[in-house]
Amino acid sequence: MKVAMPPGQQCSSIKVSQNVLCSDLCTAAVPVKVRSIKSRIRSRNQQSKLPMIPFIRHLKLSVGALCGLALCVNGAQVPQHINIKQLSTTVEDVVVPLPNEIFGALNKLGAVNWKEHVRSDKGPNFTERPRIALLLGTVIADGFIAVQAEDAAAVKDIGQRVMTLAKGIGVGNSITPHAKAIVDAADKRKWENVRQELDRTQNSVQQAMNEVHDEKLSQLVSLGGWLRGTEVLTSVVKEHFSADGAELLHQPDLLSYFQTRLQAMPEFNLPIIRQIHDALVEVKPLIDVGDRRIPAESVKKVNEITTRLGHGIVTRD
Repeated sequence: MKVAMPPGQQCSSIKVSQNVLCSDLCTAAVPVKVRSIKSRIRSRNQQSKLPMIPFIRHLKLSVGALCGLALCVNGAQVPQHINIKQLSTTVEDVVVPLPNEIFGALNKLGAVNWKEHVRSDKGPNFTERPRIALLLGTVIADGFIAVQAEDAAAVKDIGQRVMTLAKGIGVGNSITPHAKAIVDAADKRKWENVRQELDRTQNSVQQAMNEVHDEKLSQLVSLGGWLRGTEVLTSVVKEHFSADGAELLHQPDLLSYFQTRLQAMPEFNLPIIRQIHDALVEVKPLIDVGDRRIPAESVKKVNEITTRLGHGIVTRD
């Protein structure tokens, strides 16, 4: 698939069809090309068996990387051998993983107790909008983890928290119907419905932000989700280490993308933003290994870094 955007205009939502409801890929004012990565699968690590998926369904490249783990699991069958880039797409030469198989791929590493990864701390009520945006991303990511754990109480709590945080950045009206639907579906234990409403919540938040030209905040929502997703990903891979599992972390271009976006936010002079920027510099050499394998020690180190950042995002300075 190839989508070309006119120069100098913001990209609108681009739909990628592969059990993905609405993957908003870019809002940057630059030409964008989206194409299948399958033609480039053989360029690196042909023997890999797992998809390169950082818990992201919505990767809005200037906004995206899903507020975490927009995942669609029930409808996805896990093949016996999954090529690491087979489910990926490329945007501006940045590999954008499609996450449909992520839980199945991680479960192939060994039995995963997803309840252990459900986080109860949803953070205080910040007043700084950049902090709220980061927290919103992590909370939506937590929603998908809670769904995988089939934890109805946690899902309902997250639905309410998402609504509160969205109001804090001025987009509450856009997601109130979705938040209510999340709570209702969790009560009925209709997990696929919950996933769909979390997807719709993400889309509505991103669209509302873009309409009022809050693209940078939207990027922070995405970054918060990516960090939380990477924290959980590395935790699972660390517990059930394999070279193929570690390959899920091979996302150097995506990480560089976030670094570039953070550098364009000098007005957000907050300690947590600076900490994230410095941490990404620290993570880059751990995952940018070329054709080599990512070792267990690097997975452990990335987990330590993202866990530290996750704590910082949900903790008042």
